[in-house]
Amino acid sequence: MIKFILKKIGKLAGLLFAISLLSFTLISYSPVDPVRSYVGAEVSKISPEQRKNIEDYWGLNQSKPEQFMLWGKALLQGNLGNSLIYREPVSEIISNRFSASIALMGIAWVLSGILGFLLGVFAGMNEGSFIDRFIKSFSFILASTPSFWFGLLLLMVFAAWLGWFPVGLAAPAGSITSEVGFFDKMKHLVLPVLTLSIGGVASIALHTRSKLIEVLNSEFIRFARAKGESGTRLLWRHGLRNISLPAISLHFASFGELFGGAVLTEQVFSYPGLGQAVVKAGLGADIPLLLGITLFSVIFIFIGNFLADLLYVVIDPRMKTKASHG
Repeated sequence: MIKFILKKIGKLAGLLFAISLLSFTLISYSPVDPVRSYVGAEVSKISPEQRKNIEDYWGLNQSKPEQFMLWGKALLQGNLGNSLIYREPVSEIISNRFSASIALMGIAWVLSGILGFLLGVFAGMNEGSFIDRFIKSFSFILASTPSFWFGLLLLMVFAAWLGWFPVGLAAPAGSITSEVGFFDKMKHLVLPVLTLSIGGVASIALHTRSKLIEVLNSEFIRFARAKGESGTRLLWRHGLRNISLPAISLHFASFGELFGGAVLTEQVFSYPGLGQAVVKAGLGADIPLLLGITLFSVIFIFIGNFLADLLYVVIDPRMKTKASHG
């Protein structure tokens, strides 16, 4: 297990370096002027001397390799730098914003996994029936629906027309976060969670259905049926472990899609999370913030894949033998 963890950490270190170098190269050659993003609308009023002082302060007057080396040195010391747009340390921005995003992504991830798995099981157990055709068609429609379009549709119907839910934000406008009640926060999360979870529901449902049908047509299931087992008992004793392992693998591998979907969802609902900060940083060429969030997202996705590897062993002990010989 220690060897396995060390190998994973080594892969993560190499991945972080490659992503850092690639991201820095792409962002640093962006046509957006960082000084304009820092100063704002008053950039035309600053003198050449003031502009030079700003470039000196942020290190923009140095060559690209020197900027990357300075940033990397500060990163190794635990300093992600300061954001040009928010005028705050990048680590604080990520910490504050992630606390809002984790609630959105966490609920959406759990909901899509449970609902998708149940729909897949119902469809697979009733192959060829009306329930199977309905779930399969419903999943295909969800999979082909853009999340931002679905979010706008939910806003128009349930927020604008019916008025059941707020239009956006994470709390009522003008309120203090510490004074907002739990149910008010949940009310603001309903539409964003539904929007973010649609893609996961479809993929899990279709994958689970396909795998369950394959398992139910296998020889050992036919032998179990010949011994008199059927229905829920057959699924619980013989099919559940075989379909849960691929479902968990697919669901944990969707951390990247979840993070990417949160960017669009938070923009549609003006939700103050990491996704909204990414968009602002990209439009403003905020290199420290973009690099910080990029590295954080890589670690976030890596943790999801790592947890999936650990759960493999818990669900299927045969993976221990394969790992020891690998």
